[in-house]
Amino acid sequence: MEYNEILTAIAAEIAPLRGVGRQADYIPALAKVNPDRFGICLTTTDGSEIGLGDIDEPFSIQSVTKVFSLGMALSHMGEELWRRVGKEPSGSAFNSLIDLELDHGVPRNPFINAGAIVVSDILMSCLAYPEADYLAFVRLLADDDSVDYNREVASSEREKGYVNAAIANMLKYYGNLDNDIEAVLRFYFLQCSVEMSCRQLSRAFLPFADRHKEFVYGDVKLSYSQVKRINAIMQTCGFYNDAGEYSYLVGLPGKSGVGGGIGAVSPGRYAVATWSPRLNSKGNSVMGMKVLELLTTHTHESIF
Repeated sequence: MEYNEILTAIAAEIAPLRGVGRQADYIPALAKVNPDRFGICLTTTDGSEIGLGDIDEPFSIQSVTKVFSLGMALSHMGEELWRRVGKEPSGSAFNSLIDLELDHGVPRNPFINAGAIVVSDILMSCLAYPEADYLAFVRLLADDDSVDYNREVASSEREKGYVNAAIANMLKYYGNLDNDIEAVLRFYFLQCSVEMSCRQLSRAFLPFADRHKEFVYGDVKLSYSQVKRINAIMQTCGFYNDAGEYSYLVGLPGKSGVGGGIGAVSPGRYAVATWSPRLNSKGNSVMGMKVLELLTTHTHESIF
């Protein structure tokens, strides 16, 4: 497959979308980001790497990091994890309090904010040094020790994190949060602040695409079946209440973040990462969504 030619053609096709949407300015630190940045990097399971645009510019991956958190939690907890968080699409905004109350404190999936906060609580209970251990795992996935937290972004999110604080308090009320509320929130925001480039993110997603390599990274070990299930949850729940539209248009397991990044996989073929900070009304990158739609259209390589 001539991915280089395909990505070049896609870059020309999406040019009319430049300027559409706006970055996540409700998080002060993200409001400072140049909204016109754009990058895409594709890494194949045989080691080839193709990229265009700002592929080495680090950005806050935000909710994309929830895939890594889920991988860690599933490795430590196994099927017991699903007693505390569901596996269903939410159909609502990623920070909905209504769904959490209707479901008596059990988040519908690990990729909405409530679910990710529960996963953060689980990791705090399982890991000896949660902040250091989590970062070490992400660095192993990306094969790059320069990956780090952006503590300015984490602090900015905590400063304005009123809804997430309400979610954490409701989880505590329903008995689905074991650790101190403030400590869990700070760890959650720190995870979201992880900065990676498209190149690094593509490499970090590759283990979720490579069916021929055992998923063992430090203390995190996942079976083929567990990786398959993480991919399934990415497919059905990875794009907030835009998940159905994404599945319809793209057809690849993936996860978006309000920093404008998207990580996705074509199982057995490649991992791909895009970054464009301008978002649609559901919190997903306008250009990123279109890039992935065109990628599967041009290559005929979706999971369907």
